[in-house]
Amino acid sequence: MDFTQFLNSSLFALVVLPLLIFLARIIDVSMGTIRVIFIAKGFKKYATIIGFFEILVWLAAINQIMNNLTNYFYYFAYAAGFASGTYVGMKIEEKISFGKVSVRIITRKNSRPLLEELKKAKHTVTSVGAHSQNGKVRLITTIIDRKDLPKVAKTIKKYNPRAFYSTEDVRFASEDDGLKSKRVKSFLRLNFHKK
Repeated sequence: MDFTQFLNSSLFALVVLPLLIFLARIIDVSMGTIRVIFIAKGFKKYATIIGFFEILVWLAAINQIMNNLTNYFYYFAYAAGFASGTYVGMKIEEKISFGKVSVRIITRKNSRPLLEELKKAKHTVTSVGAHSQNGKVRLITTIIDRKDLPKVAKTIKKYNPRAFYSTEDVRFASEDDGLKSKRVKSFLRLNFHKK
C-alpha cells in the first residue's frame, strides 16, 4: 500500500485523522490557555506569538472537520481534544510557575514563629494587627515568586495550621532597597490601629 492509498483508506479516515484532530486540539487549546495567562500577566509579545501558532493549529483541525461533516468520529475527536487541551494547558501553567503572587495570611495564633520563618526564607513580610468578627487577628502579607508558593503554604501549615490564607496573582511588583516596604508597613500599621 503506497502513501496515497493509505490516505484514502478507512484506517486513515477512522483512526489516524481523528487522532490527529484530537492531538491538534490538545496543542491549540493548551496554547490558548498559556496565551490567556500571558495576557493577564502583561507579556504581550509572547501572547501574540503564541496566538499566531495557536490559530494555525486550530485552522488545520477545523479544516478537517469542515471537509468531513458526516464523520462523527471527527466531532468526538475535536471535543475530546478540547477538553484534554484545557487540562493539559492548566498543568503546563502549574509547571511553568512564573510571575509573582500575593499571599495574605490571617491568624489568631501567635504569629511570631511564622513571621520569623518567612523572613529567614528571604520573603519581604508586612504584618499588622486587625480585628475580625471573632476578635483580634494578625494580618500578614507577602509577595513571593509563584514557584515558592508550595513551600510558603507548607510553612503556614507548619507554624499556624488553622490560619486562613489566600493568594492572588500580581501583574506588577516593584522592588527597591527596602525603604518603600518599610514606609508601606508603617502606613498600614497606622491605618489599622486607628480603627
